[in-house]
Amino acid sequence: MKRLILPLLGAGLLALNACSTTDSSTNDTAAAGANTEAGASASATTDTTNAAATSTASSDSSSAMQSGGGMAKADPSGPTAPHADDKEFMMSAAHSDQNEIQLSKMALTKGVSENAKTLANKMIADHTKSTANLKPIAAKAGVTLPTDMDAEHKALAPTMAKLTGKEFETKYLAQMVTDHQKTANTLAAHKTMTKNTALSGWITTTLPVVEEHLSMSHKDSDMKM
Repeated sequence: MKRLILPLLGAGLLALNACSTTDSSTNDTAAAGANTEAGASASATTDTTNAAATSTASSDSSSAMQSGGGMAKADPSGPTAPHADDKEFMMSAAHSDQNEIQLSKMALTKGVSENAKTLANKMIADHTKSTANLKPIAAKAGVTLPTDMDAEHKALAPTMAKLTGKEFETKYLAQMVTDHQKTANTLAAHKTMTKNTALSGWITTTLPVVEEHLSMSHKDSDMKM
């Protein structure tokens, strides 16, 4: 009987030891797997975060390049001055020239920066030339061009006249951006409408100048911010 029991006890102990070893191995394997999954998850999270940061930085850089560089352009679908026909367009164009000439002359008396003075002098010269080139086209079409600002700018002028220095310059530059975007839009929009070859040619010549003014105004305005 003892001979039978002893072998059985030995076999039982061996079986228990084998189970214990198997359980330990299984636990170690599970732990290793969990650690591997955790590491992979952390790595994936880090990669995703880095990718998002890179994407954001790239987007910010792209936006900065778009806002800071290149020529400002007309938007024919944006706000425009009245231009239902050639006569109305030419009247609006002449008013636009006077708006910029008169406000720019005012700017030269308001203690603005050298950059703003340079811009104002260019506005006066270019818009004076613009009207001079438009006059014979208008005369041939029987249109008498206005020689003063439009009603909106006549109402604005007294407010501008009360400002000086940096305060005036900030307002002036902002107005130049608004005015030139609207003028550029009007030129581009009417270009597609007019059947007057001479007027179309005038628009072709004038639009790049207005877009240049718009870009310069944007640049100087951004520098004031």
